[in-house]
Amino acid sequence: MNSNVFAAALCMLTCVTAGLGMAFATSRAVDGVARQPEASGKIQAVLLLGLALTESTAIYGLLTALLILFAKG
Repeated sequence: MNSNVFAAALCMLTCVTAGLGMAFATSRAVDGVARQPEASGKIQAVLLLGLALTESTAIYGLLTALLILFAKG
């Protein structure tokens, strides 16, 4: 059972790193809009696409961790 908990904790690292990556990307996007307000539309579009892809990796990690913990096998 302990190996399953350890494996699930490793899967949850994707959630932590995704959160850090989203925070970094958002801070860079805010910095970019502050420097060039006329490019805010393009920056926002690229930011939202990147955040959606990053969030999907976090969801996959969470689902994998839940499968490891609660799957009977």
